[in-house]
Amino acid sequence: MNSKEYNIAVDTYSDNIYRFVLKHLRNEMSAKDIVQDTFLKVWLKHEEIQAEKVKSYLFTTAYHCIIDWINKEKRNVDFEKVSENLSEPRKLEFDVSSILDEALNRLPEIQKSVVLLRDYEGYNYAEIAEITKLNESQVKVYIFRARQALKIYLKSRELVA
Repeated sequence: MNSKEYNIAVDTYSDNIYRFVLKHLRNEMSAKDIVQDTFLKVWLKHEEIQAEKVKSYLFTTAYHCIIDWINKEKRNVDFEKVSENLSEPRKLEFDVSSILDEALNRLPEIQKSVVLLRDYEGYNYAEIAEITKLNESQVKVYIFRARQALKIYLKSRELVA
């Protein structure tokens, strides 16, 4: 891939990658950092990457950066945030988008990733398998289980609200 193809990839995919990362992390600053890191890593290997496969490479790289960020954050627990969250009374939520985000955040990380790639980004099973390094059967199972869990959670919210 040459620099012109790289710049086209940046223009074409940066918003999609940002949305994908933001859905995972719910932190705008970290999402922007990961997008930057993703494109930096792709640039460092731009000579090895075929232009036709840059989309898959970008999302794979972003996915791995997300996993690294999550693992790092697990080690760095901010105790002030924990105490703030415990002291705030829980609000009733009627916004469908926020309820869906809450439901997505309850999923295991791999299920959340495959659902976001499939339903938000529109990837097919083969592309998701390539990005996540799973086989297509595993991808289908994770998507099925995630959708079942979302359905159960959303139904339980419907009864409460």
